[in-house]
Amino acid sequence: MKPLQIGFLIYHGVIQLDVMGAYQVLDFPPNTTTHLLWKTLSPVVSNEGFVFTPTTSFADCPSLDVICVPGGGMSQVDAMQDAEILDFLKQQSATAQYVTSVCTGSMILAAAELLQGYKAACHWAFRDQLAMLGVDVVPQRVAIDRNRVTAAGVTSGIDFGFTLLSLLCGESIAKMAQLMMEYVPEPPFNAGSPEAAGDEIVQSLMQVGQPILDAFLMQTKNTMAHLNLHSQ
Repeated sequence: MKPLQIGFLIYHGVIQLDVMGAYQVLDFPPNTTTHLLWKTLSPVVSNEGFVFTPTTSFADCPSLDVICVPGGGMSQVDAMQDAEILDFLKQQSATAQYVTSVCTGSMILAAAELLQGYKAACHWAFRDQLAMLGVDVVPQRVAIDRNRVTAAGVTSGIDFGFTLLSLLCGESIAKMAQLMMEYVPEPPFNAGSPEAAGDEIVQSLMQVGQPILDAFLMQTKNTMAHLNLHSQ
């Protein structure tokens, strides 16, 4: 297998597991170099307070085989309008073998005009907003459309990692990674989707998350105006 260069965008407020679930899987092949990418090498604090140390700055980043954009908390609103981030994603996506995202990272890709005309997945609570940005949103855990591979919410990044690893290195390598990680999920509750959780749990969560939903909606409308899109 040829050496692989895989890069994960990180930014202040990024969701820790959006990054690390897929990172753990994709870093499995010994010929892989996995980068944590930010504007500088200064530490980046996740939404949960976990401190990431970037390994490569935007300026020093090599040409990537895979660029992955994870989702974030309230600070993702800033990332979606950060010209330096969006320009970097456009630059890398022009030559990357796969352009990918986890959770609401697909909204950052859409803000960079990299998902319009593609099918893509997103966290279930933000599907309508991603669709407002001109993306064909599909309710799938992992969506593949040509060289765009996108995952739904948070833990979907693990399944996304195995799917992408299979595309990059073959099914046998992906299965070895799954075995190494002993990935045999048996969740204690059947509440991982709105359909399974039921209306009471969904509404309770939506109330807790209303501030971030409102902030994302406002930024989505701003991005629509910038991209000259109309609500669908």
